[in-house]
Amino acid sequence: MKRRGCSIIFVNDQKQVLLFLRDNRPDIPFSNMWDVPGGHVEEDETPDQCIVREMKEEMGIELNGFKLFSVEKFDDRIEYTFWKKENIEIADITLTEGQCLKWFSEDEVKRTKLAYGFNNILDGFFNQAPFGKN
Repeated sequence: MKRRGCSIIFVNDQKQVLLFLRDNRPDIPFSNMWDVPGGHVEEDETPDQCIVREMKEEMGIELNGFKLFSVEKFDDRIEYTFWKKENIEIADITLTEGQCLKWFSEDEVKRTKLAYGFNNILDGFFNQAPFGKN
């Protein structure tokens, strides 16, 4: 069985998405690349439980009110991507993983190669615009 991953797209009122810069370490995949927050689903949890746990562990966020955006099959995993409209103040977040957080516009995302194949997922997210276009 393929491993399962979960991720969350936070989108703010300016229609920007929140990404984090992965640690710059040779022992991790996609070192020093921008990525969507998330992690690996553990054996005894659902993807929903995983994203709540990961956001508490990595960003200190008590996550609720999120929705499933997509389930994508990659060569290495099945990725459950959630989304939530949220105006997060980066200065209020204490990251326990990664170097920093940054809000990215759709154009900035298109010009940035993201870790783990997330460019396709974010392209679909901006195209479908579940957060509303107006």
